[in-house]
Amino acid sequence: MAKLKVFRTPAGFHDAYVAAPSQKAALAAWGSDANLFARGLAEQVTDPELMREPLAHPGDVIRVARTMADALPTATKVSRRKATPTPAPKPAPRPNRTALDKAEAALEAAEARQAEERAALKREEQTLAARRRALDKMQAEERTRLDKARIKARDEYEAAVERWRDD
Repeated sequence: MAKLKVFRTPAGFHDAYVAAPSQKAALAAWGSDANLFARGLAEQVTDPELMREPLAHPGDVIRVARTMADALPTATKVSRRKATPTPAPKPAPRPNRTALDKAEAALEAAEARQAEERAALKREEQTLAARRRALDKMQAEERTRLDKARIKARDEYEAAVERWRDD
């Protein structure tokens, strides 16, 4: 298993943390199509205290509310570089799950329909098997009856031949 790293990106009044093996995996967990790391909007975390919860739940996005103490140093740094602080970046919108929900519902419906079709075929097979057993029984009875008639006819014929020879 790949070694996990912890990454963080701002998400409104929260920071979104995720334990993932790579930046690409972290972006996927956040649902971001943009490279937030290249834009300076995401970073790797090395503080053991901040890493504890994400590492306990790898792959899950852990949201932690930012405190004023967290925000003030950043605002101070920004205000030294610019006259007005830069607004926090807006996180990418949550991906729409409608298509996935429809696909899953279609799959469930198909599986239910296929199960019913298999059950109907099984019932047909059972009906055919019962018909075959009845046919086998009827044919066996007919063969036995015809075989008895053949044996009787043969016995009568052989008796007639014997009488004919004796005459």
